[in-house]
Amino acid sequence: MSVFREDFLWGGACAANQFEGAWDVDGKGASVPDMCTNGSHTSPKWITTAIRPDRLYPSHEAIDFYHHYEEDIALFAEMGFKCFRTSINWTRIFPTGMEAEPNEKGLEFYDKVFACCKKYGIEPLVTISHYELPYALVEKYNGWYSRELIDLYMNYCKVIFERYKDKVKYWLTFNEINTGTMPLGAILNTGTVQGYEGPVSQVPDNKQERYQALHHMFVASAEAVAYAHEHYPQFQMGCMICFVTSYASTCDPDDVVANQRQMQMMNWFCSDIHVRGEYPYYAKRFFEENGIEIKAEPGDAEILKKGTVDFYTFSYYMSNCITTHTDGEKGDGNIITGFKNPYLKSSDWGWQIDPKGLRYTLNEIYGRYGIPMMIVENGLGAYDVKGEDGKIHDSYRIDYLRQHIEQMAEAVKDGVDLMGYTPWGCIDLVSASTGEMAKRYGFIYVNKFDDGTGDLSRERKDSFYWYKKVIASNGEDLG
Repeated sequence: MSVFREDFLWGGACAANQFEGAWDVDGKGASVPDMCTNGSHTSPKWITTAIRPDRLYPSHEAIDFYHHYEEDIALFAEMGFKCFRTSINWTRIFPTGMEAEPNEKGLEFYDKVFACCKKYGIEPLVTISHYELPYALVEKYNGWYSRELIDLYMNYCKVIFERYKDKVKYWLTFNEINTGTMPLGAILNTGTVQGYEGPVSQVPDNKQERYQALHHMFVASAEAVAYAHEHYPQFQMGCMICFVTSYASTCDPDDVVANQRQMQMMNWFCSDIHVRGEYPYYAKRFFEENGIEIKAEPGDAEILKKGTVDFYTFSYYMSNCITTHTDGEKGDGNIITGFKNPYLKSSDWGWQIDPKGLRYTLNEIYGRYGIPMMIVENGLGAYDVKGEDGKIHDSYRIDYLRQHIEQMAEAVKDGVDLMGYTPWGCIDLVSASTGEMAKRYGFIYVNKFDDGTGDLSRERKDSFYWYKKVIASNGEDLG
């Protein structure tokens, strides 16, 4: 008998800006990703202040889910998905984020997407804001640095809550909000890049702007949760954290303390506010030592306390090591890098593969918060090469996912309340960090390449059939 609950939400995850395409169709406005060029593992993508005809902007077409959603959702249903994590593109609903009335064509698109999910018995899990801030809000307000965005976000939330109240039960307020604690988060999340043009890896590091922006995002998230709880009690409201598990590189107490501080500000800071409803004690010293002064309005503390989330979700791809010593070997990573762990192997992109770290992480999170949890991103970005028979034999992806699901089962046996699992990029899509197609995650191969060519045809990989078997057995058959 499966250790996973009978109503376990097996599925997959995507983001509007990385797979929808149709960037200027039916009234959609430009979002921050629409201003980002393609890049690669070795060459960073750029953000530009205007669309340049000599550059390729991969989100403009992506894999064109906008015109392929029926075909794609049918493929998800064939795998047996119980849940599909996706996002709503803010600029489809409010092209600049500042309109008084929503764009009906944008609302109608998601009507059709959610109706298609319902047709197959697939539960949507919707991220309200997933790395797609309207670029007009960057130009006018410097993104979330301005408090005006709270009301604009709430206007957006009220429209989609009312429109989809009978179609969507599970909502996440922001994707990987804690990326705002890092320089790259200025582009991904906070939008504090007013006037900046250049490589995303060289975005100016302004901690004061980013942490002030994060404060406004915390208040906006809490307002949205409180509003939903009051007006739509059937909704379940969650947070979403980019969890980058780290270990002390050595048993040197200096390394242990350094890792503790890393875990606090990287992994716990944002969710402590989302789940516990207040700034954690350790933030005060961090702010003082980094010259950060959060400007809060009267009533903000009450809003944060009132708008705590119902469930916790996170992404998990890898782990790394933290050391105070200078002789360690640096590793690559998802958003953040650390030092290499000699006990782990790495992916094609240098991400350290650590399945047992997922069990450890699940226990740490559940022990801290004690609320239902869901892994809403996990997967292996890899180069997929067709075999002589023209098919993708991605045993490496199957091995990665199998090992992580095995550790999920161990965590459930440990007593963790795990409600679902949606591996990332269940269909190939554009990478958020590098802007490339070559780093593929999907169970479904899309004929689209880094130079923008490809006929967008879809093909099932070996992992497609494997995951179908996993779902059908509720996680028992991992062979």
